[in-house]
Amino acid sequence: MSHSSAASVTQPVLLPLIPVSELLPWAMFGGLLMLLAIYFVGAEQGATALIHGRYVHEFVHDGRHLLGFPCH
Repeated sequence: MSHSSAASVTQPVLLPLIPVSELLPWAMFGGLLMLLAIYFVGAEQGATALIHGRYVHEFVHDGRHLLGFPCH
C-alpha cells in the first residue's frame, strides 16, 4: 500500500472589515430599540405613561420584576 502524502498548506482566514460608517446606523438603531424597551419595561406606568390603560404594564410585568424594577 502506497500512501502519497501531499503537504497541505492552509491559507489564513481573512476577516471582513466593516467600516464604521456602515456600522454606525445599525448601532444607533439597536440603541434606540434598547432605550425604547427599557422605557416600556421600566417607566411605562402611572404619571409617565404614554399609552392609556394598563395593557403595556401588564404585558411587561414579569420582565419588570426580572430586571429589578419595582412596580407595586
